[in-house]
Amino acid sequence: MLDIDILEDHAKAVANVASDAAMRYFRGRLGIEFKPDESPVTQADKQVEAEVRAYLKLHFPDHGVFGEEEGKDMGDGRHMWVIDPIDGTRSFLSGHPLFGFLLAHLSEGRAELGVVGMPALDETFVGVVGKGATLNDLPIHVSDQTRLDQAILFVNEGDKIYRDHPDVFSRLMQAGQTRRFAYDCYPHALLAAGHVDAVVDYDLQPYDFLALSPLIEAAGGVMTDWDGNALTLESDGAVVSAATPALHAALLDVLHTGQPG
Repeated sequence: MLDIDILEDHAKAVANVASDAAMRYFRGRLGIEFKPDESPVTQADKQVEAEVRAYLKLHFPDHGVFGEEEGKDMGDGRHMWVIDPIDGTRSFLSGHPLFGFLLAHLSEGRAELGVVGMPALDETFVGVVGKGATLNDLPIHVSDQTRLDQAILFVNEGDKIYRDHPDVFSRLMQAGQTRRFAYDCYPHALLAAGHVDAVVDYDLQPYDFLALSPLIEAAGGVMTDWDGNALTLESDGAVVSAATPALHAALLDVLHTGQPG
């Protein structure tokens, strides 16, 4: 049985490795390629993941690793690290500072630890399920907002939601007191810290959301797929995060029944 405190210490060290690697490239000259889905990948993405994998291989040689750039190594089948080296490559390559680094540790398939690093902001969010969440080692907690009509709501990947689910998009535009549009991981981190009340996100991969789920849960919030199911490696990538169960339930109603709170 691995000591979760040891895992947390290593996860923080990995976040520092990733931050240092990313900032060597940020707002510099980038070599950019495009994947088959037309999403960009830079030299920085590859370098960050390579350095993180090297750290994990050194300290946890038996663990599996699943990264966006280099794919999946199952390892012992019980422990897995999930990496998004630069969450928000389009932000990164355009000089926008709201890109992140994501790291999750899964034990027997369950995400028990999540890290969101924001290199350009010098912020590191860490959540350990059952222990709590921190920002730069100071405790954080979600808000106590229960009413959707009074909530600060972020809609991530709004253009994709509009393209694929225009009815859902229309309902979201009537939900919440304050609505903001965004991409990438930062709104979920802000939710964990109590600044944002809810986030609806879409078209994510496991390395995009598996670090967010334990962070938000550890901070006292709720994060599931659009059907209210717990997030796993097999989830479809449509997710919803909320500060409270009541607010989460209200958002699920919006997504499925069209009754904004």
